[in-house]
Amino acid sequence: MKQRLLADLKSAMKNKEKVRKDTITMVRAAILQQEKDNKVELSDDEIIDVIAKQLKQRKDALEDFKKADRQDLIDQTNQEIEVLKDYLPEQLGDDEIRQMVVETVESTGAGKKDMGKVMKAIMPQVGARADGKTVSRIVKEVLSTVE
Repeated sequence: MKQRLLADLKSAMKNKEKVRKDTITMVRAAILQQEKDNKVELSDDEIIDVIAKQLKQRKDALEDFKKADRQDLIDQTNQEIEVLKDYLPEQLGDDEIRQMVVETVESTGAGKKDMGKVMKAIMPQVGARADGKTVSRIVKEVLSTVE
């Protein structure tokens, strides 16, 4: 994954793709920071987690930019989000997540008040393939129908 990021960075620099270059540079800096903080070499899965976290930060910032009516920042952030999505595994759809949630609820015997129990069980399965907010929303929907 690191080699891919480096190759894409070089390509973006050659092609003068400023947003792509800046986004990859920020991701590489975040990876390096994780490695220095924890004194470890990150695996590809851990790098994907870092990229997913970067994506979540961009999505959260996007809401603030919309409230502030800053179209320039909205456009740039949307471009950064598209660049980050290239490095993440294909995202799960709502139906796929719902199926996983139903199976998890059945296997854990969770009731209406076991949101934390279900989230704890399902998030490792989902990983970076779905946003935590989406999973949480679907878990709430499924748990509301449980008897």
